[in-house]
Amino acid sequence: MDYQQFRAMNSDIVLAAEGSPDSLTLGFKLTRDFIAASEARFTRFSETSELSRLNRSASAWFQASPELFDVVRQACEFAEETNGLFDPTMLAALEAAGYDKSMDDIHARGVSTPPRSVYQALSAFRAIQRDEINQALHLPLGTRIDLGGIAKGWIAEQAALLLSEYADACAVSAGGDMFMVGLPADEVSWPVGLEDPRDPDRDLTTLHVGPGAVATSSITKRRWQQGRRQQHHIIDPRTGMPAETDWLSVSVLAPHAALAEVYAKALLIGGSREAENIAAQRPEITYLAVDQAGQLWGSARATEVLHGVGFEYA
Repeated sequence: MDYQQFRAMNSDIVLAAEGSPDSLTLGFKLTRDFIAASEARFTRFSETSELSRLNRSASAWFQASPELFDVVRQACEFAEETNGLFDPTMLAALEAAGYDKSMDDIHARGVSTPPRSVYQALSAFRAIQRDEINQALHLPLGTRIDLGGIAKGWIAEQAALLLSEYADACAVSAGGDMFMVGLPADEVSWPVGLEDPRDPDRDLTTLHVGPGAVATSSITKRRWQQGRRQQHHIIDPRTGMPAETDWLSVSVLAPHAALAEVYAKALLIGGSREAENIAAQRPEITYLAVDQAGQLWGSARATEVLHGVGFEYA
């Protein structure tokens, strides 16, 4: 297995692939170029990105690229499916919580937004209009969207599919999102470490997964100090504030990365009390959660990827 590692999307990116050296050299280059171009398209931290231009166009129709249109379409459909527990229109709430610049900038300089005593969640995903024929989008006045997690999952999957054209088997890891194509030579699964959200240098166990997606959402990864508050980036759309949950992280296995990313976030927000109802929307997913004591929780199918490791059924 050959590897390339680099930084993009405020995340550590890892490309892994098996194949002929000449083919992999080209495949790695094209995949890195695709990730860079996609980051430039979907980031909300650049005024020139296509997403930023869409957000500035609110109240007017916006001619979108096929890539942006596809991700916004999926985001709106998943928001409806989860009854708004996943909601791409929470950008104002993210900014109010202090996440108004990239996480790398926050780590280097701190937040610039003062804490608020009152938060207000203004969900507007149902008012986003889509013209499928012309690939155009219409945001209601005052609405801006953030595609951070779902876009990163989409990018990881598309990058892996691109790399697979030059590899016998490959995987792309983008922070908490992974997508695998094929299987490593002489192996029956991909080994994926399940990180301890209390200690990023330690894995709680190793998952053994097949081709497809794994996405992890956590309240411990992207954290910052805002005044006297410890904040994180998982917004509960029902309150407009960083979610209060009894789980620290949720990992979801699914056929597609956007699906895994959305349900990892929704399950994390819902926690153990709502997990069964949330997961019932998608019987094809498998999930594992880690609570504050380091105990594993999961769906019944989690036994298929855990070898002899105990967990609680949510």
